[in-house]
Amino acid sequence: MLLFDRFNLGHGFRKYFEIHPATDDALRDSVYRIRHEVYCEELGFEPVRPDRRETDEYDAHSMHCLLRTSSEPIRPVGCTRVVLTRAEEPDYPLPFERTCAATLDRSIVDPSRLPRDRIAEVSRLAVRSTYRRRRGESLADAPIHDEDFGTTVHPRFPYIPIGLYLGAIALAERAGIETLFILTEPRLASHFAKLGVDVRQIGGPVEHRGTRIPSMMDVQGIIKDMRFLLKPMWRTIREEIGAAYEQVAHAGRTV
Repeated sequence: MLLFDRFNLGHGFRKYFEIHPATDDALRDSVYRIRHEVYCEELGFEPVRPDRRETDEYDAHSMHCLLRTSSEPIRPVGCTRVVLTRAEEPDYPLPFERTCAATLDRSIVDPSRLPRDRIAEVSRLAVRSTYRRRRGESLADAPIHDEDFGTTVHPRFPYIPIGLYLGAIALAERAGIETLFILTEPRLASHFAKLGVDVRQIGGPVEHRGTRIPSMMDVQGIIKDMRFLLKPMWRTIREEIGAAYEQVAHAGRTV
């Protein structure tokens, strides 16, 4: 990766990738097929499905994000989703509330006592093996490693996972979400600290496709405290997500 791209992350991201909210059936189909390729066929976390689409009960109540290459031929790269609570069933738990019911430290935060329309969970982050640094490694939650940032001599930047997380934050911001929860690898907090993102552990570890810990992120706090280096990439992603929603709204007005 060029040094210029390393220090102009908005330019670098746009050069290699484009990000979309999966607002129609075709885009959501791409998301589900990436998830099947990674979760079912490669990692064996979920059973193989005849239609090669990995879906679950939370997808209908989620906002999905799709990352693709920006140059021809356009290829799907990765995806993630933001799981929302259910207006018609406000007590229906988010995925982590089930998985971590016995390990959450409710003296830090009790999700059940927060305004349910202001919380959500980031989950189902998946990156196709072609675009991963180490083929076959588990990237379901936080595909970020110390070496992904390179060295001062040979700098790098993990555009794909950071792009997907920023995409999820942009979706959450548009939906008025204040707090994002995530169940991920223990080292995520230290990696995100490099970028000025505060990820706070809120409970003990659980065994879920490896050791995972429940954490929380404040959406506006992330945006406010983001490192200067990351802000151009954040603005690019936020603009692309916003433009996609505007296009959908315009299409709806002209029908």
